Amino acid sequence: MSEAKKLGEPMKLDVLAIGAHPDDADFGCGGTLAKLAALGYAVGILDMTRGEMGTRGTPEQRAQEASAAAKILTLTVRDNLELPDSHIHLDEESRTKMVRKIRLYRPTILFTHFWEDPHSDHVHTCQIVREAAHLAGLGKYDIETAHARHRPNTIAHFMFPRTVVPTFMVDITEFAESKRAAILCYKSQLYDPNSSEPQTYLSDAGFVRRLESKQLYFGSTIGVDHAEGFFVREALNVHDPVALLSTQMSMYS
Repeated sequence: MSEAKKLGEPMKLDVLAIGAHPDDADFGCGGTLAKLAALGYAVGILDMTRGEMGTRGTPEQRAQEASAAAKILTLTVRDNLELPDSHIHLDEESRTKMVRKIRLYRPTILFTHFWEDPHSDHVHTCQIVREAAHLAGLGKYDIETAHARHRPNTIAHFMFPRTVVPTFMVDITEFAESKRAAILCYKSQLYDPNSSEPQTYLSDAGFVRRLESKQLYFGSTIGVDHAEGFFVREALNVHDPVALLSTQMSMYS
């Protein structure tokens, strides 16, 4: 548990990734989080639930796994909103809880789920994050909170459908092994030939390979080995288009 959470003192994060369940943010953007941490940014993950409705594992196991993954990704903080798993809904309680976390951690950028997803927890997490990000900047909203208003600059989305073209890619080639190590922390959820628990999509022997295949595909589109893609709904304000576009792979290569 972070000092900020224990003492109720605000801390400044550059990036806060918000996932519905322990492991969502790790799977969706773990390589980018590790890279940003290595670049010196303060990076955190906020899990919405303890994953207690998961087919495999226990909340206690998943908390230990999430903690181990956080160390590998070198996160500044990992927290949990403690909403009920499979019962995440956009309501006043969930919005207020999220507003308080945003004001506590004061992130410049938020990463979270895309708004179209088969899992309702993912969809509702996105809705809560987007609404709370705006409300957190309203001084008269939730005046009982001890922290000053704060509104993140940008929200970027991960885990989007195959039909969605990413707004930008992040080269995570140097951090692909760190991401893999973080993913493998979630032993309760992944393939285990000795497990007697029911099989799931994640516990299939090919799950990690498929996840890395997506990274390889994204990487191939920008001329690197591994990449993660993000989608930004709002227009991006580019200060230096030459610097931005000079990093792109030439279409004539």
